[in-house]
Order: sequence, then C-alpha cells, then structure tokens
Amino acid sequence: MAEQVKGKWSSFSIEIITPERVVVDEQMEGVVIPSTEGLLGILRNHAPFIGTLDIGVIKYLQSGSRHYVACDAGVFEMKDNVLRILTDSAERGESIDVARAKQAKERAERRIQQRSEDLDHLRAELALRRSLARLNAAEASGARKN
Repeated sequence: MAEQVKGKWSSFSIEIITPERVVVDEQMEGVVIPSTEGLLGILRNHAPFIGTLDIGVIKYLQSGSRHYVACDAGVFEMKDNVLRILTDSAERGESIDVARAKQAKERAERRIQQRSEDLDHLRAELALRRSLARLNAAEASGARKN
C-alpha cells in the first residue's frame, strides 16, 4: 500500500507546451509554478482553475527527484489531475547553456543601464528576467557554470 501512495495514486500529470514542442509530459507528485499572483503550489486533486504564468522557474517533484524548468509568461490550467502549461518558451534546467544565459543577462543589464530614449526598457527588463530564470533553473538542476 505504501508504494501506491508514493506511486500513481499520489501523482498527477504535468504538460509544459511551447509552440515548437512539448517540453515536459510526465507524472509528478507536486509542483510550484510562478504565477502572476505569486508562487503557487499544486498537488493531486487540486480544484480546477485557470491562471496566468509569470517568467520564472517551474519546480516539480517526480519520484523523489526535483526538476526545474525555466519558463516565459503564459497560461496554465489544472483540471482532472492534469496541469497543462502553455508558454512561449520553456527549457529544462539541465539543458540550459549557462554561458549563453550569462551573456544574455549581461547584454540585458547593459541595455538597461544605457538610459537611451530609443531603448525599449520593458523589453530589456523582460529579457533580463528571462535570462535570470534560465540561470536559476540551470543552477538548481546542477548545471556546470562556465
């Protein structure tokens, strides 16, 4: 009986989908997602709901192992023990090119510091948030720093 509690009886599905591909389609025990209302923890049998995803790191537990996915803004739905997340981009922490993410962070920081009138500050700030999410997911996943 203990295995059933730890196994399929306590798990539910997570799907993280981008326009290009399905990034995650797995069973898990729990998840924390960055919503526009703050961090949101979800377990099996959660009431159905729809929400908006914020830029950040999706953290989920699968068979006792933690997994991390950097994500862009999007939407999510929890229904019938399936958490479906639709986002413009998502990347597993262990797959992130840390050197490239650092370069993107530095580039965004330089653009923000320019204070030029023709600079789109919101776009630069969003680029910085995305690069920080990628770095945080990579670090949490144990990716090597370059």
